[in-house]
Amino acid sequence: MRLRSLLFVPGDRPERMRKALTVGADALILDLEDSVALSAKEGARAAVAAFLAEAGRAVPLFVRINPLDGGLADTDLAAVLPARPTGIVLPKAEGAASLADLNARLRARGNEDALVLPIATETPRAIFRLGDYAPGTPRLAGLTWGAEDLPAAIGALSSRQPDGSYTPPYEMVRALTLFAAAAADVAPIETVFPAIRDSEGLRAYAERGSRDGFTGMMALHPDQVPIINAAFTPSDAAIAHARAVCAAFAAAPGAGVLTLDGKMIDRPHLRQAERLLARLG
Repeated sequence: MRLRSLLFVPGDRPERMRKALTVGADALILDLEDSVALSAKEGARAAVAAFLAEAGRAVPLFVRINPLDGGLADTDLAAVLPARPTGIVLPKAEGAASLADLNARLRARGNEDALVLPIATETPRAIFRLGDYAPGTPRLAGLTWGAEDLPAAIGALSSRQPDGSYTPPYEMVRALTLFAAAAADVAPIETVFPAIRDSEGLRAYAERGSRDGFTGMMALHPDQVPIINAAFTPSDAAIAHARAVCAAFAAAPGAGVLTLDGKMIDRPHLRQAERLLARLG
C-alpha cells in the first residue's frame, strides 16, 4: 500500500468525504477525534459508518478513533468496524502496550485485518515507548507523530520557532519517530503542515521530510495533496539510479563495493536503492 498522502476529513462532514475520494490522496483519515465536537460525535460515527459502507476501497479508508483511555474509543469501534475500514489511526498511542490493547479490542469484535497507524508522540510517556513498536506486527501500517498535543501536555508555549520551524525538543521527537519506524520496518509518516494556504512552505516542508527519510505525510486540506504527492514520489532520475545500483549488485552478487558512474557504491547504497524502489508499489 502506497501512503504518500493521508488526508484528514472531519467525521461529521459527509459531503467532504465524498469529495475527498476525488482529490488524489493515497488514503483518507476519517476523523472522529479532534475535528469533531463532543456533541457531534454520535452523528459523526453514523456518517463515517455510512460512508465506509458505500464508498468501496479504491482509496484506503482509515478512521481516527478517540484515545483508548478516554471512554469513547469502544463506541467508535462498535460503530465503524462492521463497515470494515482499511485501518484505525490511534491517537495518544504509547508503544506496544497501546497496540496490544487496540488489537485485543479489534479481535473481540471479530476484526483480524484492520491496519493500525499510531500517532506515537502525543504524550510525554509515548516518547519513551517509541522503540517498542517491534517489527513483525502484522497490523502496523506505519508510525506518525504530532507536534500539537505534546506541547500542551508538558506546558510548553509552542513547538515552533517564529519562522515556523520546530524547536529543538520537537525536532528530537520527529527524528525519534523516523528511527522508530525504521526499527519496526514500517512506513514513517510526516506530520501535518498547519498553514494550509502556504503552498511554498508546504513544498519545502514535504521535500525536507522526503529527504530525511519519511515516505509520506498527513494532509489537512485537499489542496495540499498534489504538493505532498509530488514531494514523496521519487524522481525519474532517482528511480533510474536505484535500478542501476540494484542491477550492478545483481551482476556481482559477491561484491561488497562496486563503482557506478565513477562513484563508489556499497551495500548501504543497495539497501537505499531497494527501499526507494519498494515505495513505487
